[in-house]
Amino acid sequence: MQKAIWYFDFVSPFCYLQLKQIERLRVVLPITPVPILFGAVLSHHGNIGPAEIPGKGLHTYRMVQWQAKRSGIALRFPPAHPFNPISALRLSIALDNRWEAIRAIFDHLWRDGKSGDSAGTLAEVAAKFGCADIAAAIDAQSAKTTLRANTEAAIAAGVFGVPTIAIGETQFWGNDATAMLEDFLVNPQLFDSEEMRRIETLPVGIERKR
Repeated sequence: MQKAIWYFDFVSPFCYLQLKQIERLRVVLPITPVPILFGAVLSHHGNIGPAEIPGKGLHTYRMVQWQAKRSGIALRFPPAHPFNPISALRLSIALDNRWEAIRAIFDHLWRDGKSGDSAGTLAEVAAKFGCADIAAAIDAQSAKTTLRANTEAAIAAGVFGVPTIAIGETQFWGNDATAMLEDFLVNPQLFDSEEMRRIETLPVGIERKR
């Protein structure tokens, strides 16, 4: 049976939107959730996030809100965005990346629109899973080391954004790529057509000066 990895970061509303579909896909596809620091991935590739680009940020926020409404998913933006997701990511790791914990953190941030950039703002979520000392949990060296290792492994695997679902070396980036993933599960030769193969080695016609 095929297995998949889901690379995610709580800072991304598209990860929250895709989670509903991930929960459905898990019925037919074993998926391992792997929290990574999206900001570090962006820095590695020399990119900036969409919310950091004037104009694109507002467009992205509108797209997120529209997609949520169209899909019947309750969504309310946190008080500020982008926010520092490290506390939330480490909490997920401290809670063994259990799907119910991941869902609770996402719901806290993106369904209820609450802050999640510190131990204090996430204490309520942590308590639901028996984590009484959240400050110690997210400050533990094991949580720090795991998050760093997850991020480095994702970069080494070629991940450039979140959410990303990887099946072997094949990756599907973005909430809107979920349908393509589903087609791939039905037809593993999806990318083996003549044109799909041709575009894999398409030459660069012009390079921008930097």
